[in-house]
Amino acid sequence: MNTKTIVAIAAILVVLGAGYAVARPTANGFWNGMMGYGNGMMGNYGSGGFGPGYGMMGGSGGMMNAYDGSGSGHCGAGLGTGYGDTNPITIEEAKKSVEQYLASTGNVDLRLTEVQEFENNFYADVEEKSTGTHAFELLVNKYTGAVFPEMGPNMMWNTKYGHMGFGGAQATVTREQALTNAQAYLDNLLPGTKADEVETFYGYYTIHVTKDGKLFGMLSVHGTTGAVWYHNWHGAFVKELEVE
Repeated sequence: MNTKTIVAIAAILVVLGAGYAVARPTANGFWNGMMGYGNGMMGNYGSGGFGPGYGMMGGSGGMMNAYDGSGSGHCGAGLGTGYGDTNPITIEEAKKSVEQYLASTGNVDLRLTEVQEFENNFYADVEEKSTGTHAFELLVNKYTGAVFPEMGPNMMWNTKYGHMGFGGAQATVTREQALTNAQAYLDNLLPGTKADEVETFYGYYTIHVTKDGKLFGMLSVHGTTGAVWYHNWHGAFVKELEVE
C-alpha cells in the first residue's frame, strides 16, 4: 500500500470519525442525518433536487494535521477529545491556539479573520493576505484547545488547501447562484432561516445561516456542482470574536 493510499484512507477515517462524534439523530433517522437526505452532514441540493452528499473520494495533498500547542502536528484530534473536562477554554484562548497553528504552518500569507464559539466547538476562518480569498476553515476543541481542519467541504471541496479536493476546476457557480441554492435548501429543510453572508473559498462558498437576525449556523455550496452541504456539527451559536 503506497503513501498516497494510506493518506487517503486516514483522511476518510478522520472525517467519518469526527462526524460520528458530533452527529445527532434527525427526524429521518441517524444515518439520513449523517449521510443522506435532509439536514445532514452530506445533505445535497443541486439541479437534480435533494440527494446524497457530493463526494467522499478524490485527493490532493493538504492540511490534515491538528495542532495542540506542543509544537508538533498530529492527525485526528477530533471534536470528542477532552469532553470529560468541565472547564472549556475561552474564545480568546481559542484565538491564540489558532494563531499558534498558523505560525506552525510557516505560511506568512495566512491570517485569522474571525473566531466563532458554538455549542460543540470553536470555528475559525483563515484568509490569504495577498488575495483576500478565504483559504480554509478550522475547528478548535473547546476543552483541549487542539486545532484541526474542519471536516466536510473544507477537506473535500477545497481545491487549494483541501486534502480531498476535486482538482483545480474553475468555479462556474456564482455567489448569487450559491445564495439561491442555499436558500432553496433552507426553505425546504430549515424554514425560517436565511442564507446570509457569503465567503469565497477555493472551490466552494461558505454561507452564514441566520434566524431572526442572529447567526444560526452555516453551510457550504460547491463552486462547480452547486451542491449544498450543511455544517451540522457545530451545535448552537454562542458568540463571535472579530480579528483585526
